[in-house]
Formats: sequence, structure tokens, C-alpha cells
Amino acid sequence: MTQPQVLILRAPGTNCDQETAFAFSMAGANPIQIHINQLVNNPKFLSQSQILCLPGGFSYGDDIAAGRILANQLKLRLADAMTEFRDQGKLILGICNGFQILIKSGFLIPSDTDGLPATLTWNDSGRFIDTWVHLNVDQQKSVFLKGIERMYLPIAHAEGKFVPRDAATLSRLANNHQLALTYCRSDGSSGSLAAPDNPNGSIGNVAGLSDETGRILGLMPHPERHVVATHHPQWTRLGLSDRPDGLAIFQNAVNYFA
Repeated sequence: MTQPQVLILRAPGTNCDQETAFAFSMAGANPIQIHINQLVNNPKFLSQSQILCLPGGFSYGDDIAAGRILANQLKLRLADAMTEFRDQGKLILGICNGFQILIKSGFLIPSDTDGLPATLTWNDSGRFIDTWVHLNVDQQKSVFLKGIERMYLPIAHAEGKFVPRDAATLSRLANNHQLALTYCRSDGSSGSLAAPDNPNGSIGNVAGLSDETGRILGLMPHPERHVVATHHPQWTRLGLSDRPDGLAIFQNAVNYFA
């Protein structure tokens, strides 16, 4: 298959679906945008697609908590279809609100007897943050991050602080190469970071997670907002990139099915 179909799932409040569709189109995929009600009524949309993407935005206005309502819909009404999709070796990408949905639904890091091993909560600043961040990449596991070492991407969120249950959970995720993206300084150094390098106070500087298979990725930064060279805020001073950082994620997803 040379042109995988991407199901981009939207709900009331989602506002990055069209940009995400554009990014996948640039990478050579065939994106379709489906409302959650359509998918609940006809889960076969999933079986007809190779990639599922949960884009950014504010699904259901982020009432209760960011991504919680749509996460519950996936768990309670689409669990069987989602599990089948995942077990067929297909890919799932969650961007910003989509990351929140994946982690709170348990499809990214499954719940255990004590509940979810990690969550995303309010930024340390207590406010919405809109800026660009430098990221280190652990490419050992994730299909989406193959061949990528560093990234520079925009973020825009109020609830992006990654909090694991405990230090043992963080260590387990790190040792399993599931801490796919971590905030860093412009020179790639990390350690104990504070804002603006770690913009939300994430424990372990975590900006993105992979599941155990490497076929599911959730990240707070917005790769779909850096798929054209002129998206870069300093393109006039630094010159035009021949491969914008965000585009590489979408190309890797498409190439997986080539």
C-alpha cells in the first residue's frame, strides 16, 4: 500500500483537524475527517483506515478536564474497535488534545490495578502557553520518530504537564524507550529544566510518549504547525529548511505502509 488512509477524528471543539489533514496530504497519505458521532454509529471507518489521528484543539471545550470526555467515549463506546485497530498493527497519533485523550483513555499507557500510571495536568504557570520548544528524540522505538534526533516545534496548551504516578513508573518508561520526546535547551542539553525550556513543568521533561509497540505516539507539541518551511518563526534569519521538523513525523507514518 503506497497511500494509507488516515482517519482524523474530530469532536465539538476540535480545531486542528484541517491543518493535520493538510500535513498528512503533504506526506502522501489520504486523510478523511470523521466526527466522533459518525464513528460511534459506524466503527467500520476504522477498519477502512491504516492510521488514526486525534488532532489538537479543545474537544468538548475541555470541560471536566482536557480530553476527558472524548477519552471516555473511546473507552465506553469504541473500545473493541480501537483494540482491534491497534492489534492489527496500524498506527495511532495523538497531538496535544489528542495526546490527552490517548493517555486518559488508557490506549497509550494501559491502566492497572491502581489506575492510570500517568496523566497530563495543568501547566505549572496555571495558564495557557503558546510558544516554540526544542525537543530531544528517543527514536529507538517509535515508528513516527525514525531517523529524527532533534526537533523544534510549537506548543499551545494549558494542561500539558506530564505527571507519572511515581519515580518507578518514570524509570520504567525511560528504560523501555517510551519517553519519545523530551524538552531540552537549544543546544540539546537537558537535566533539571525550568521554563521556558520546560514550558509546563513536566516531570522528566516529557513532551511525548510512545506505547510499548512503537506504533502509538502522543505528543504535546504540534508537528502539523511546522510542515512548511515558512512556519518556522526565524526562517528569514536562518534560511528555509528543506525538511521542516514536523513534516518528518507524518512522512514516517506514511512510509511505514510503503
